[in-house]
Amino acid sequence: MALIIVESPTKSRTLQKFLGKDYKVLPSYGHIRDLPKSELGVDTKNNFKPKYIVPVKARKNLNILKKAAEKAKTVILATDPDREGEAIAWHLVQALQLGKPQAPNSKLPRNLKPKTQNSKPYVRIAFHEITKKAIEDALKNPRDIDINLVNAQQARRVLDRLVGYKLSPLLWKKVARGLSAGRVQSVAVRLICDREKEIRKFKPEEYWSIEALLQKQVQNSKSIKTEFSASLAKKDNKTIPKLGIKSKEEAEKIIKDLENAKYKVINIEKKEIKRNPFPPFTTSTLQQEAWKKLHFSAKFTMKLAQNLYERGLITYHRTDSLNLSEESLEKANAFIKEEFGKNYASPRKFKTKQKGAQEAHEAIRPTHPANTPEKARIKAKLLDNSLYRLYGLIWKRFIASQMSPAHFDSIDVEIKARNYTFKASGQHLKFDGFLKAYPIKFKETTLPPLKKDELLNCKKIIPAQHFTKPPSRYTEASLIKTLEKEGIGRPSTYAPVVSTIQTRGYVEKNQEKKFQPTELGEIVNKLLTEHFPEIVDIKFTAHMEEDLDKIAQGKENWQKSIQQFYQPFEKQLEKKYKELSKDKIAQEKTDKTCPLCGAPLIIKFGRYGKFYACSNFPKCKYTSPLEKKKLGIKCPKCKIGELVEKRTKRGKIFYACSRWPDCDFAIWDKPTSEKCPKCGSLLVYNKSKKIIKCSNKNCDFSRKATEEEIKKFS
Repeated sequence: MALIIVESPTKSRTLQKFLGKDYKVLPSYGHIRDLPKSELGVDTKNNFKPKYIVPVKARKNLNILKKAAEKAKTVILATDPDREGEAIAWHLVQALQLGKPQAPNSKLPRNLKPKTQNSKPYVRIAFHEITKKAIEDALKNPRDIDINLVNAQQARRVLDRLVGYKLSPLLWKKVARGLSAGRVQSVAVRLICDREKEIRKFKPEEYWSIEALLQKQVQNSKSIKTEFSASLAKKDNKTIPKLGIKSKEEAEKIIKDLENAKYKVINIEKKEIKRNPFPPFTTSTLQQEAWKKLHFSAKFTMKLAQNLYERGLITYHRTDSLNLSEESLEKANAFIKEEFGKNYASPRKFKTKQKGAQEAHEAIRPTHPANTPEKARIKAKLLDNSLYRLYGLIWKRFIASQMSPAHFDSIDVEIKARNYTFKASGQHLKFDGFLKAYPIKFKETTLPPLKKDELLNCKKIIPAQHFTKPPSRYTEASLIKTLEKEGIGRPSTYAPVVSTIQTRGYVEKNQEKKFQPTELGEIVNKLLTEHFPEIVDIKFTAHMEEDLDKIAQGKENWQKSIQQFYQPFEKQLEKKYKELSKDKIAQEKTDKTCPLCGAPLIIKFGRYGKFYACSNFPKCKYTSPLEKKKLGIKCPKCKIGELVEKRTKRGKIFYACSRWPDCDFAIWDKPTSEKCPKCGSLLVYNKSKKIIKCSNKNCDFSRKATEEEIKKFS
């Protein structure tokens, strides 16, 4: 009997169903060895040799694997087909003291030589989907462990450990205890902080648009549409830019110029527009679309995708490739013809544009195209609605990628009025194509039948005031998209990065689910940007990712790459320990004095925000919270205290009674000074929906906020 080792129990159960009694499939539960948490675990003076240990939580399972390996004829390592999976396989060889690899023409690296002559032989197999055929093919084509992939994973682990364990103590000493810094995470925080700076510096510009409500001149208008809108586009045959009309006065002058003008159709352009389907998902695009369509976080999406992969429903979910197997294309084509009709089938391949993409992988797709979400829900028992919804998204995207383009009839009309030109457009769906499987929002607009030189009636000229908007804050989707675009991180790192920067309290999501830096995040980012610019430099971090790719390809030595980074980093670290002062970074002087000893009070920065502390610390340990921002609104519950703005430990703002804990009134939405017209409770402003609503949960009163209220409460 052969022992097959995979990472998870779900994956082991799926494989066991395919393979039967000749194989025993057991999980390793992830990494069986790792760097120790209590120390650096990297010998910086001995070529960055890692010190691997078996964590306490892995020891019991390691003993189970050892006993199973002793009874087996051979050990088959079937961990995931990426750097992490390759490293797990390598660690299993070491921890289980396995012997020579049994793959044909195997060349055993020195560090994989058996510990004893009687060591158990092993092979490494890899597959990108958990189907019976894929497993059987993998067993027919075993290979050695790819030491280049292992080294790339080791390099990333060592690099991140050096940054985290060397830089974090500096943050503890110079900012606040409990802080930590990460190589890729710090760049993500910088992106969010830089965007916040842009928003703060932004000054809105006023501009105006002008529309004409036009009408076709017909006697009987009941049977056809006669009215439509056209936007002002040109003056003296020159395009008016977006910010071309800068004030109300300029808009009014144009309206005056158009008084009693004749509106004449001068040009009609009809054409057919094709819209091609999107490619199947990669890790990045799956996380982005799951956030947009399902409101799933990247971390939750990857947890669900892991489950779907291990159940054998989708191909491997950590990939940046758009490759598709010939077999999957043939099956998808057959399914589409049968399900939708021959005119909907349009097989196609996609080229990966992402630099450094692993072309040996496939895009994320269903393992069996005919396994619709409804069938999967019954056969695979997808009782969890979240699993069902994510599988449905992956299935629809893949099927749509092999379908015909959608066809639209489009019409563009130009209308002349004196020296001004208006434009109107219409669009009508002619053939839905891939939209049948993967619906997306689009606007259908119709125009009345028009002819060149036709005169139109102008019913109304409508001016509208606008203001330019600041850059939008990052959502999970747009942050991941930017990280991928800049070459920061890889498919396996996006979700942990987005999760970690929130867990550490460096960023938070506002009510619109967009990222904002916390005070803590801005202080840490400022320190790193000013004193360790390379750590948070986007191009430098992307270059490090390219080096890791070269290591994975066997083109670069991993210790040499680490040395090139570490040597200047270590010198800078020593220098900054001497130069930086906590007084300048995380302390502010005040004109207040300590009530206990009379020494000046200072504002310190702790892990959960600012607070007053005695400058005579540690002799005097007086501390107190900063004065809370009072809103001038009486507490609706106790009628004595006032509502104040507070922050949670994570930095999220809420509003509570100043008499807490004697009064426990608290709300998330910003209170107004108004009372509800229905029940008399306090009205609050909901920022995400831009509405004024009642704070009483049993009252359904709400109304749309005015522009003045939006500005006031935002």
